[in-house]
Amino acid sequence: MRCIALASGSKGNCLYIEADNGALLVDAGLSRKEFLRRLGEAGGDKDLICGILVTHEHTDHISGVDALARHLSVPVYATGGTLCEFLERRKCTRAPVRAQRLCYDEQYQIGDFTIQAFETSHDAREPAGFTIRENGIRIGCCTDTGVMNARIRERLMGCDALVLESNHCPEMLRDGPYPEMLKRRIRSRRGHLSNHDAAGFLRDCCPDIHEVMLAHLSEINNTPEKAMNSAQNGLGIYLDSINITIAQNPGPSNGWPGQIRI
Repeated sequence: MRCIALASGSKGNCLYIEADNGALLVDAGLSRKEFLRRLGEAGGDKDLICGILVTHEHTDHISGVDALARHLSVPVYATGGTLCEFLERRKCTRAPVRAQRLCYDEQYQIGDFTIQAFETSHDAREPAGFTIRENGIRIGCCTDTGVMNARIRERLMGCDALVLESNHCPEMLRDGPYPEMLKRRIRSRRGHLSNHDAAGFLRDCCPDIHEVMLAHLSEINNTPEKAMNSAQNGLGIYLDSINITIAQNPGPSNGWPGQIRI
């Protein structure tokens, strides 16, 4: 199984997860044209995609879901709250989209994938992370959460690979240009995970995980180097046994750095 970050950050988020006989998207915060361009350049196959999982309704995660679901002729899977927001935004679009509600902690089958949604802590209506299992390999996707509480930890423990938010450096956020109200929102329990908190979780779960992708890095309040250093320090003695990569947006100078293979 491989996971490619086609987009990551406040300008858009989209993960492409591919197995032997199918693929899933987690979020689609890209236009259809840009998604198809990036997917092709990354070596993905749109014909393998059998569903779009949506974590929550914020624009950087959902802006391309409607167009892509119709273009690919695949269902949209999300919690009831997220689906309500999605369907409300597309109520003027007459073309039908198949949608399936997911309940927290229940297992669902999508092709050869077994998925499970779990509750995250974010300022959205009913936000979720996901675990995705295929052929004995399990990958966890957890971005846009202000805390890693006991339930989230329980769902992610035992994953072979993890896509984990490492949104901000606390010092850069504190000294940065954002207004104080926005800083409080990001730091809150329903905001975004800091480098320090991401590293703390990795320290707790590192005996099980082989691959880690740090995702949803802030372009203003973080750097890839700070996120990587923090994660490496958190892994400690397990550093040599776990591969860490950063979900950076692709460009002419960096190619496709945001991908993991399990």
